[in-house]
Amino acid sequence: MKKRRYRLSVTLLCQLLALVLMPIAVRAQTGAPPHIAAQLVAAPAAPGSEAMVAIHMTPEKGWHGYWSNPGDAGLGMELDWTLPKGAKAGTPRYPVPQTLVVSGLMNHVFEHDYAVLVPITVPADAAPGSRLPIRLAAQWLACTEQICVPERAELAVELPLVAAAPAPDARFAEWTRRLPAPLDASATFALDSKALHLAIPLPATTPLASPHVFLGEDKLVDYAARQTFAWNGDRLIVTIPRARIDARDASALTGVLRLDGDGNGIAFSARPGAVPTGGTPLAGDTASTPALAPLPLLLLAALAGGLLLNVMPCVFPILSLKALSLARAGESEAHARIEGLAYAAGVVTACLALGGVLLALRAGGQEVGWAFQLQEPLVVIALLLLAAAITANLLGLFELTVPGFVSGGSPSSFTRGAFVTGLLAAFVATPCTGPFMASAMGAALLLPVLPAMALFAALGVGIALPFLAIAFIPPLRRRMPRPGAWMVTFRRWLAVPMGLTALALAWLTWKVGGPWFAGEALLGLALVMAALFVMGRTQRKGGSARPAAAIALAVAVFALVVLPPPMPPAASVDSILGARPFSETALADARAAGKPVFVWMTADWCLSCKVNEEVAIERTETKAAFDKAGVVVLRGDWTRRDPAITRYLTAQGAAGVPLYVWYGRDGKAVQLPQVLTSDLLARQAGG
Repeated sequence: MKKRRYRLSVTLLCQLLALVLMPIAVRAQTGAPPHIAAQLVAAPAAPGSEAMVAIHMTPEKGWHGYWSNPGDAGLGMELDWTLPKGAKAGTPRYPVPQTLVVSGLMNHVFEHDYAVLVPITVPADAAPGSRLPIRLAAQWLACTEQICVPERAELAVELPLVAAAPAPDARFAEWTRRLPAPLDASATFALDSKALHLAIPLPATTPLASPHVFLGEDKLVDYAARQTFAWNGDRLIVTIPRARIDARDASALTGVLRLDGDGNGIAFSARPGAVPTGGTPLAGDTASTPALAPLPLLLLAALAGGLLLNVMPCVFPILSLKALSLARAGESEAHARIEGLAYAAGVVTACLALGGVLLALRAGGQEVGWAFQLQEPLVVIALLLLAAAITANLLGLFELTVPGFVSGGSPSSFTRGAFVTGLLAAFVATPCTGPFMASAMGAALLLPVLPAMALFAALGVGIALPFLAIAFIPPLRRRMPRPGAWMVTFRRWLAVPMGLTALALAWLTWKVGGPWFAGEALLGLALVMAALFVMGRTQRKGGSARPAAAIALAVAVFALVVLPPPMPPAASVDSILGARPFSETALADARAAGKPVFVWMTADWCLSCKVNEEVAIERTETKAAFDKAGVVVLRGDWTRRDPAITRYLTAQGAAGVPLYVWYGRDGKAVQLPQVLTSDLLARQAGG
């Protein structure tokens, strides 16, 4: 009962942000059909034998039930039997479950119909030809990836009694086939402070594809951690990291070894004993989340990743905003340092805000990842309006005293301007991931809140580091050119990259929303530019620009409100590689066929993705190498939100795109660098 209360508490905490959907839960208690239909089925049996009763569960599409040990969240079934005198119910037998990672939590679930088989001991004095009444009060949890609903049912069946052994029942034969086969030898295990080490006696010729161990004991291991497998003779050596919080010990273990993705598995029991070390690592990977590096290394990776973002292609447009601030930094040492700190504060604030929203959405069950904001068409429109307004400001169409990096003003305006510049720099820069940053941001989605927020802060410090260095190191600052008339011309030239950014955002608006959506957005942009033009003329005549600025802001808000709904994402994309849309089923089918697979995760708003596609992926030499090797190419488009792609990114330890994963013919998965060349892909196909 204590375990049940714990499971229910964890599940309810994970669903707090989904309370707005509570009417669905109420429906389950008011006589409406459940989301998982339950049926009690019995096969004929002879008196004194062991009969088999099945609890057949049929989830609605998008809903799932749980294994006996549900994993990090969820709740197993609770069964209360009412049986005739002399009858006894045995231990329920479950089929091999599936793994489901939601917001970094590993769940053991069934997303399709399944049957839990329960042996029933039939009284020896029961009369053949009669029927044995069986009653069951069952409770279970039905969940989607956003909400869970407690459900219950009163089930009944009459078990026919026959004099001789009955003929096999086809349904029970199929349900029995889905059960994990019992292992006839005991496994051994050893526990230390870091991991569970398990030795399962199994012939080395046993085919394994994406194996995974499900333990019946709770709070022993980290369910979402990566499981490693190795052959040592005819023993399969499994290593699973211990639970991070309140890890328990055990004097015996039970579990299921999943053999493949087709539901085949082996049920085993284990006792404490010697576990061999070494062995030959299993070719392939598991469906679990990779183990995380120590937090200090992750902080350094986030810092280095933020620093490298300053030279990534996706950050280049914002360099124009930094340049004028850096050029003016030589005016005063005190002002330079204050401005450097203000800029850094803006960057870190933006990174913390984006990270906090991201973690809150994932805690609420949303399948989102890094750069989630650019998956929303209205955010893209807002960035388009902002980029166009900054371009007009740099060209002198109108003046704006804050941010102070684009015009004259007081020291306080410079400070405010630097802070706003930092906010904007981080907001525009962070959608892309680069070396070091990918592992750190992927880990941030799996860590508790405080360490995760520390990683987001370290990313912001990395982005701001060059500006801080110039602000606080006088020799670097002295190398900056002195302010002068050249800055006016330089400011005009900086309108070029910002204008190109606005054009790219206009193209992205068309990609994420369709032609009508983009057309109305551009009409709104034209009206905003007209209002800014009037504002500039008023400023040059010495009048107040506030009315025109208010009109421009009102037009921008109105344009965002009245836009038509964006078109749904395209189902296919033109590619010289003949890429197919990514899905977990397509990946499993390609790997089962023994073909090499190139998984290519991209987004239209990711400039580094587009650079890789231009210089390495969409090339005739790459196509020739892939065709020769029979490579299956699966392309995941993350421009708009896609839960399946987000789950895959999380499972690979990545928080965003680009991500490139190569599966060889042996099933082994290798993450490729985030900067690709056609030679690298050709060598991968030829290897």
